[in-house]
Amino acid sequence: MSESTYGGQAKLNICSEDTICFLLAGGQGSRLHPLTADRAKPSVPFGGKYRIIDFPLSNCLHSGIRRVLVLTQYKSHSLQKHLRDAWSIYNPEMGEYVTAVPPQMRTGESWYSGTADALFQNLYLLERSGAKRVLILSGDHIYRMDYAAILRRHAELDADLSVACMRVPVKEATGFGIMSVDEGDRVTAFEEKPSHPTTLPGDSQVAMASMGIYVFNTDVLREALNQDHANSKSSHDFGHDLLPELIRSRRVVGYQFGGDEGRVTPDRYWRDVGTVDSYFDVNMDLLASNPPLDLYQDSWPIRTYQGQHPPARVTSGNETSRGTIENSMLGNGSIVSGGTVINSILSARVKIEDGAQIESSILFDNVHVGAGARLRRCIVDKDVRIPAGIRIGYDAEDDAARFSISPNGIVVVPKDVQL
Repeated sequence: MSESTYGGQAKLNICSEDTICFLLAGGQGSRLHPLTADRAKPSVPFGGKYRIIDFPLSNCLHSGIRRVLVLTQYKSHSLQKHLRDAWSIYNPEMGEYVTAVPPQMRTGESWYSGTADALFQNLYLLERSGAKRVLILSGDHIYRMDYAAILRRHAELDADLSVACMRVPVKEATGFGIMSVDEGDRVTAFEEKPSHPTTLPGDSQVAMASMGIYVFNTDVLREALNQDHANSKSSHDFGHDLLPELIRSRRVVGYQFGGDEGRVTPDRYWRDVGTVDSYFDVNMDLLASNPPLDLYQDSWPIRTYQGQHPPARVTSGNETSRGTIENSMLGNGSIVSGGTVINSILSARVKIEDGAQIESSILFDNVHVGAGARLRRCIVDKDVRIPAGIRIGYDAEDDAARFSISPNGIVVVPKDVQL
């Protein structure tokens, strides 16, 4: 195990021996519908190759986090299959694991009713682990981060709870949990999605937003969850309920993302792909001439499952057409046969027939686009067959009669559609 890939032994000790990770991956992702019609949001494909959950799991891998419990709930089959195929890499004889934990109703007869309740229902797993610290992550954000850095800072500041945070423009801050942090990095206040966000001292255009990444001392988390469970008026949500109370009673500190990021190249990129439009935009970010998210750092690769497919191929179609690719990404096994692909992302085993044109679109696995078809600003789910000559993304009225269209005009073609 090399230091450049997985961290030096001193860094691993602070993470793997004393820390357990709970990764919250049970959200419905209703604003991503129909991409989440049959899958949980963390298992939605991303970037032509990955699933969204691959990003926090890869961060765990490279940060030395070797015990990860993935709390699932909503339509979890696709997610559990991906965890099996891509993440069965740890050695259980060494106490290492990535384990999916569905709701088990150990504390009552209800499913998870909030982020805090999901953890409360699995307190027994925390007790059994013997961990001194708990890293809590969300499974539906795109970013790269060295968690060893926040763990070290947590220890240095003798914190009870550390909250990762980042600067956001105040006009965007209403969609986040907003923190106030003093000069010693102590969190003094927290508001969940405020209508009038508190800005940073000396800069009225910027606020400090929570990233939904937490490091708890185990005893502090246990006490907080028990108190929250006993409160009949609680919504059992971290932002609404636990954080404000802990700020009043415990030492809560902020860790600013993009500061000391350890071994990650400092791209400072973090996105919540909560809507179809944000999902589309984050994918398109990968096609920029200088992508804001660095997927090409050799010592911090994003791990995923890859099928045994042949290389992508671009060929001529008939005697007068040639396959053309411009500023696009092609997955393994894809074939562009006389078609044109512009500013688009093709996943594995996509087939583009002669004369077809794909522009500013995202095609999932095993999509087949017939000859002469034209797609523009589309997301096409897996296994869809696009008939020859069809046009999608050119007539909003016609598209709306058949498909979902986002506020920004992105057409989503679901996998069960009949064309």
